[in-house]
Amino acid sequence: MIEVLAKLGRGPVFLAGEVLECVITFTNPLSASSTSASSEMLAWASAQIHCQFHASENRVVLPPSDGSKHDVQAENETVFVPNRGERGQCILSTPPKILFCDLRLDPGESKSYSYSETLPIDGPPSFRGQSVKYVYKLTIGCQRVNSPIKLLRVPFRVLVLHGLKDYQFPQDEAVAPSNPFLEEEEGLKKDSRLADLATELLMVATSRRSLHLYNISNSRGKVGSFCIFKTVYKIGEDVIGTFNFSEGDIPCLQFSVSLQTEESIQEEFQRRRGQPVSFSTHARHQEACLHTAQSSFSLPIPLSSTPGFTTNIVSLKWRLHFEFVTSGESAGTCLVRGSQSEAITWTGVEQMEVDTFSWDLPIKVLPTNPILASYVSQFSSTNSITI
Repeated sequence: MIEVLAKLGRGPVFLAGEVLECVITFTNPLSASSTSASSEMLAWASAQIHCQFHASENRVVLPPSDGSKHDVQAENETVFVPNRGERGQCILSTPPKILFCDLRLDPGESKSYSYSETLPIDGPPSFRGQSVKYVYKLTIGCQRVNSPIKLLRVPFRVLVLHGLKDYQFPQDEAVAPSNPFLEEEEGLKKDSRLADLATELLMVATSRRSLHLYNISNSRGKVGSFCIFKTVYKIGEDVIGTFNFSEGDIPCLQFSVSLQTEESIQEEFQRRRGQPVSFSTHARHQEACLHTAQSSFSLPIPLSSTPGFTTNIVSLKWRLHFEFVTSGESAGTCLVRGSQSEAITWTGVEQMEVDTFSWDLPIKVLPTNPILASYVSQFSSTNSITI
């Protein structure tokens, strides 16, 4: 028996373009209850990153793929097929890397191997929607002699920040003497600069503040105004807005604000032409506001949510969805005098004519620091299998 343990050192969330590093340890455990122990042999082990795409058959017409080739190979137990048994299509994969050949482990002995690979910068982000899913996994394949291949899958999350692909790093070290033994250090240095660049770009894009003021009105007149100071956010931030109903002619009885994502399938891949868009609500604020001059809301953008993106198949956009309930009468008629005694009591009317209307405000949601997103990730940094 051999235990295989894979550990992602920095956490299970990465930016596209970063280097994923994983330490894979193979151990021949020495059991205290066993009376005899022997050496264990592995013929080979290999690792590869792949992205699996799955779509709802009721909503999406899948593009053609060469999946039949993988099915034929999967029957041959000597071929390493990382996505064997997975649903959907493998739309992206890195070249496989061999970790070792002919490994012998004595009882109680263990050996560790380091795997690193740059995540493709032009791939889709991790996403689990109502119509499609993009799932990233690092698959480690091991095989004993004359035995079937065993697969250890390590799921992880990928965030995509647009703009990194076209950035050219300055050649600061062009005048320095070249050293072939520093190749790995230079790669790590560039990866670190990529993460710093992404953090800087996100900070610049989401720190710009300017007053956005919108008048809220219906067919009868002005209800109030809405103010928001920015429309570009990172996941993990709070969307904050304020209402001013003091200048309105139409009394507002109640309002609600929902933070939503809009998942739409590109027209050529829709199962039915003109099929409706899928909406998901991530946070909601509702408030009764009759005779309220001003009000505000704060909606958190979950760190586990997916920033907006577009691929050739699906598009994800963010928005604030507003719903207002207004009175068809003036504000004074919303209350009635209860008694004729010295103490006057005002109560609400039992019935009231109301109007409802909605409004959508598009916002932009970007990724955040992957280390921060790792704290709330559903994936574990450590995965294991026994073969």
